[in-house]
Amino acid sequence: MNSFKALVVDKSGDEEVSVNVKELQQDDLPAGDVLIKVHYSSVNFKDGLAATKNGNIVSSYPMVPGIDLAGVVESSDSSSFSKGDKVIVTSYDLGVDHFGGYSEYARVPSEWVVPLPQGLSLKEAMIFGTAGFTAGLSVIRLQEEGVTPEDGPVLVSGATGGVGSMAVAMLAKLGYEVVASTGKESEHNYLKELGASEIVSREELNPEKIRPLDKQRWAGAVDPVGGETLSYILSTVKYGGAVAVSGLTGGTKVPTSVFPFILRGVNLVGIDSVHCPMERRQNVWERLAGDLKVEDLLETIEETITLEELPDTLSEILQAKVRGRKVVEL
Repeated sequence: MNSFKALVVDKSGDEEVSVNVKELQQDDLPAGDVLIKVHYSSVNFKDGLAATKNGNIVSSYPMVPGIDLAGVVESSDSSSFSKGDKVIVTSYDLGVDHFGGYSEYARVPSEWVVPLPQGLSLKEAMIFGTAGFTAGLSVIRLQEEGVTPEDGPVLVSGATGGVGSMAVAMLAKLGYEVVASTGKESEHNYLKELGASEIVSREELNPEKIRPLDKQRWAGAVDPVGGETLSYILSTVKYGGAVAVSGLTGGTKVPTSVFPFILRGVNLVGIDSVHCPMERRQNVWERLAGDLKVEDLLETIEETITLEELPDTLSEILQAKVRGRKVVEL
């Protein structure tokens, strides 16, 4: 290997962050026992934050962002992996405290690496990526909490984003009646194509006054938004229902009360994709390659971009201008 290309985020002192495609050498890569030739990565909200001055994501500079990648093992000092193995890496410190997926090569600890499950291509793995993994884990947790298609509609907030789009498609495939929420009227047909049976406006989930308990509407919900949206969702979930929350694009404060929990038995389930245990992680990926694989819709959800197009896309995802999943081809 000679030099290779990577997207590098850098900052000196209080200066603005610079985001540029640069040439790196293998010696520039951080420590790890598995060297991977990266074929694909993807764009997540967290990646957008990593490329901003006050994103509070990157621990030190310079940094190669990209919290997920899929590729082929180039070399390995681990007995668990061999040259030629197809693999996935998502989360942990990737793209945050350790050079990430926006690079033609990555070197990572073997403890972070998941073998590509049968039934998924490398590109499909990154159409899912961290967002699809999070959506899959959210759907699985709702199932574990006993939410079934027979219980009634399931709400997905932020439905045109990466997690939301994937959750809509997965739930619809499993036979759930899906209600999708978006603030974009232009995307209604897109959400219907993914399987949403009903679409509600973002404003409907953000009334001026949120009651501690409101009319029971949803058997469960997948919420990558948080904030006051989550407060309203909790007040409208049916008795014994569950809400899987994974994001904070709507804010970190959730002004709610104990009433949904003690009077309706509602379960609030936190979704963590960063430190998800490896056994659970592998199980989710197997499900994404199996019953949660929305094969007919992956191309609808995905758009492929180059490393050179990535800086603009990182800016757009923070402005909620990205629909579905952007896959970066290295």
